[in-house]
Amino acid sequence: MHIIKFYSFLLFVSLSLTSYSQSQDKIDVNKDIDLVKVYTQVVKEGYGTVSIYKELANAYYFRSNYSESKKWFEKLFSEEETKEEIHLYRYKQSLKALKLYTEDNVYLSTTGTN
Repeated sequence: MHIIKFYSFLLFVSLSLTSYSQSQDKIDVNKDIDLVKVYTQVVKEGYGTVSIYKELANAYYFRSNYSESKKWFEKLFSEEETKEEIHLYRYKQSLKALKLYTEDNVYLSTTGTN
C-alpha cells in the first residue's frame, strides 16, 4: 500500500514540474513586443495617425530619447492643435534637454504657453 502511495506521489510531483517548466516558456505579447518598433513601422508604411504620434512621442520621451521625442511631438502638433497640457510640457522638456528651447518656437507660441 505504501508503494502505491509513493508512486502516486512521485507521479504527481513529476507532472507538476513538467507543467511548471512548460509554462515558463510562454511569451507575453504585451511585454515582449516593442511597440515603438511596431508604431514606427506603421508610420513608415503610411498609416500614421494622431494617436500613434502621441504614443511614439511619449514613448521616446520616457526612454529619454529627446531628439526622437521632439520629432514626434512636432509631427503631432503639425497634424492637430493639441489641448493637452501634458504634451506641451513634455515637448518643452525635450527641447530643454536638447538645449533648443527658444521663446519663438512655432508650436509653443500658437498655444500661448511659453
